[in-house]
Amino acid sequence: MSTTTDRAPSGIPGLDEMIGGGFPRGRVILLLGEPGAGKTIFASQFLVSGAKTGNERGLFVCLEEARVHLYREMRLFGWDFTRLENQGIISFIDATPLRLLPEKVKVGDVAIDRKDFSMLSLTQAISREVSRLKPSRITVDSITSLMLQYPDMVQRRAAIFDLVGALVTTGATCLVTSELKSVGLRRNLEMEEFLAHGVIVLQSLRVGGSFTRMLQIEKMRETACDTQPRPYRITEKGIEVYPGETVFR
Repeated sequence: MSTTTDRAPSGIPGLDEMIGGGFPRGRVILLLGEPGAGKTIFASQFLVSGAKTGNERGLFVCLEEARVHLYREMRLFGWDFTRLENQGIISFIDATPLRLLPEKVKVGDVAIDRKDFSMLSLTQAISREVSRLKPSRITVDSITSLMLQYPDMVQRRAAIFDLVGALVTTGATCLVTSELKSVGLRRNLEMEEFLAHGVIVLQSLRVGGSFTRMLQIEKMRETACDTQPRPYRITEKGIEVYPGETVFR
């Protein structure tokens, strides 16, 4: 595998060792995890790391949490999103109102299904902010509630395809989070996993008499990667992965 691929360091200690030095730039990476697995922390750490070490602008698109709550939580790790936003390094899109739309949305004299309006509004908001900020990193946290609007599998696949396509056109390296609906090494795969360029799974498994947090890289295009489950921790500095350790003895 070629090592000349341009990469965006993840900012997650230990992870880049597993993916050849960082995420291939311009790709859309899906981060799946259980509640409390650290998906939002991971996404925030990716943006903050780019801002601190590479002076890279970042865009945080939030579908599930208000800005004030997110910023307050991330200060616990020493990440001052308010300062970064005031400096024009990081921008925030609050897309949470999309979850509260009625079943039909009136646009002039035309009634549009909520799911179609939500996806259109989201991609247009991202496009506008990308034109203004020109970020090299984008996180979308989380698409779970958005995808639940598509019980039909054909429509859901089309919606995911449209979202991934819209993110690809930005040219940024994108991290999209979603809830893990089933756990275990033999879990059911989600449609999003087939359409993303890379997939990382965060989950807790019982090993012996206790639970261990486990990170597994399911796939990553343009790079060789370590697909073995590796332990990780959420510390006061964020997420740390231990590529030299094994989950199962």
